[in-house]
Amino acid sequence: MIIRPMRAADADEVLGIYQAGLDGGDASFETTAPTWQAFDAAKLPLHRHVAVDAVTGHLLGWVAATAVSDRCVYAGVVEHSIYVAPGNHGRGIGAALLNALIESTEAAGIWTIQSGIFPENTASLHLHEKAGFRTVGTRHHIGRHHGRWRDVVLLERRSAKAGAD
Repeated sequence: MIIRPMRAADADEVLGIYQAGLDGGDASFETTAPTWQAFDAAKLPLHRHVAVDAVTGHLLGWVAATAVSDRCVYAGVVEHSIYVAPGNHGRGIGAALLNALIESTEAAGIWTIQSGIFPENTASLHLHEKAGFRTVGTRHHIGRHHGRWRDVVLLERRSAKAGAD
């Protein structure tokens, strides 16, 4: 497996992995992956990584971050998404992608990475805990998804390197 920056040429595979995650029902409130143009415009260029199968060249997963706010006080806070292609879970891909994100954000002076995860997505919660994320709290019945109210567990990882004492 190779971890490298995401490129425009990865668009079809990135969006396909995204859609597969959405189709599973426990990845996001979204139900349809965006266009590449919308995805590209929303994600921070320095904090987009893909995992590539070193033999086949196919994408195994991706991670990307967005700014939380335009306000200067939140300049060091990002929210991330991470998706692993079906059939590739449990192989360390998610951990490698999170490590790449942590390295790129810390190098850029970002002090907090946050995410919201459905409590039913126990694999993702465990992955994030192992990467140093902590649970901030749970937003109960924050939104409706497929006809039912869903909770979201808020997680954050504070950087020791980027000045977040």
